[in-house]
Amino acid sequence: SLNSTMRSIAVSSLLVASASAFSTAPRSYTGLTSTVSQPSALSMLPTNNSNEDRSFYPFPTAESSSNFRLDAKPPASNEEAADGSADLRQLLGVKGAAGSEDIWKIRLQLTKPVTWIPLVWGVMCGAAASGNYHWIWNPFDPNDRDVMLGLEDTAKGFVAMILAGPFLTGYTQTINDWYDREIDAINEPYRPIPSGAISEGEVIFQIWFLLLGGLGIAYGLDVWAGHDFPTVLALSIFGSWVSYIYSAPPLKLKQNGWAGNYALGCSYISLPWWCGQAVFGELDRPVYFILPILYSIAGLGIAIVNDFKSVEGDRQLGLNSLPVAFGIDGAKYICAGSVTLTQLGVAAYLYSLGETTYAAILLGLLLPQIYFQATLLLPDPVANDVKYQASSQPFFVFGILATALCLGHHDFSA
Repeated sequence: SLNSTMRSIAVSSLLVASASAFSTAPRSYTGLTSTVSQPSALSMLPTNNSNEDRSFYPFPTAESSSNFRLDAKPPASNEEAADGSADLRQLLGVKGAAGSEDIWKIRLQLTKPVTWIPLVWGVMCGAAASGNYHWIWNPFDPNDRDVMLGLEDTAKGFVAMILAGPFLTGYTQTINDWYDREIDAINEPYRPIPSGAISEGEVIFQIWFLLLGGLGIAYGLDVWAGHDFPTVLALSIFGSWVSYIYSAPPLKLKQNGWAGNYALGCSYISLPWWCGQAVFGELDRPVYFILPILYSIAGLGIAIVNDFKSVEGDRQLGLNSLPVAFGIDGAKYICAGSVTLTQLGVAAYLYSLGETTYAAILLGLLLPQIYFQATLLLPDPVANDVKYQASSQPFFVFGILATALCLGHHDFSA
């Protein structure tokens, strides 16, 4: 049929575009040789076989990079947490983690499971915004109690969360650690890659496995949802490409405060929202793009908070983060302004739709954020960064969910 033919052409084009970004090509790297030589377990992956340059395109090995060491020793600052949480910290990929030689724990640590949570939440918000997610048994709506339909939607949502969290966020975190390995060898030598806890070949395999596995799951969701055009696959390819250029040279968006922080905001808010909404509904109105993009601008502001503590190191390394470019005082107001003004804009839009209750809920959730900005962020963003994030972000993410629920319940045809 015509639809089947068009779907095949679209999928083939997207996969070719994805593969071209990771295909073999002549490259030249110069630099010092690693102090430790580790044989690759993945001879089937594209490599440059010359003695002078051996790399997995587009992921150069330690031999291809300069001043990189695989035998760095953990500093005292990474002593295991004394509160009994060291093993959990390792699995979550945070500081104070226990040391382990278990390769599966190390692989999980590289994916930083603690960072999956915002993406899973974003998928939930997208499902809510679709207005077409069915409960297994909805206590609030007697018309939404089809158990089998609810079980199917629950399964779809779970698979979409697996795609957004373990696979594509795991890919993003692994590739980011790969390209940060030289800096981590100086600042965080206890990380799995610079410490030598995992070999280069094993890291490269993990990157490819998570990327290709994620794209396969994405296409499976498109088939499951009955899409004529593989929307979830297209979003996954785009997000994977953004993750690559965020971490990898020559673009390396993270070196630029505006581009890097917006890429983070988009990846953590817009893309999982669109994924969840595409699985259960349609992205057929401009508002379904505009509101997540606005929230991504707020996400840019949230990302700035993470840059305050590293402003001196960023300045020395030539990274143009916003606190470096505008100073701490300038950046803290950019942060507060982007978070506050975008949510005010969203609330105004909901009010214009006649959704006064949701607009009031959003304003109610914004007030505590403004309070924490005034009492924590603006007085001392460096000392209060973690406390501010922990205090303010719950209100922010529930505001996103409230907005999504509003869109899901609003009758745009009226």
